[in-house]
Amino acid sequence: MHASLVQGIGYEFQYQVPVTRTVSHLLPESQEFQQMPEVLASGFMVGLIEWACIQAVNPYLDWPAEQTVGIGFHLSHVAATPPGHTVTIKVALVQVSGRKLTFQVEAADDHDLISTGTHERFVIEAGRFRAKAMAKAAARKKERADVG
Repeated sequence: MHASLVQGIGYEFQYQVPVTRTVSHLLPESQEFQQMPEVLASGFMVGLIEWACIQAVNPYLDWPAEQTVGIGFHLSHVAATPPGHTVTIKVALVQVSGRKLTFQVEAADDHDLISTGTHERFVIEAGRFRAKAMAKAAARKKERADVG
């Protein structure tokens, strides 16, 4: 993490919404989701916000050895965005507390404000994080083998 990773960093991200980012594509096995209107799914909107925050701070990290993971989401989703519309996400790093980063977020489509709020991320050492996740997966596999 570079010393230049400080409060005040801003970033703007644009994304044209394809049909594959609508509610029915979020969890295709969900019958309820299949009945929803064809609009940007909240889950995909959160992903776009994460992506914008990642791109905002990557130049200030030893990327890809250092990365960030999402740890907190306090976001609204107040307007529907049909496919074909462009979503513009503006993020600002408002707090750096050790490895914890807090962003102010605003997202809008071609016509409406669709989201405001905050998103928190944590700077991780990617190799160490990956090793812990693999150990957790191996332990689960062993538990299943022991039961079966």
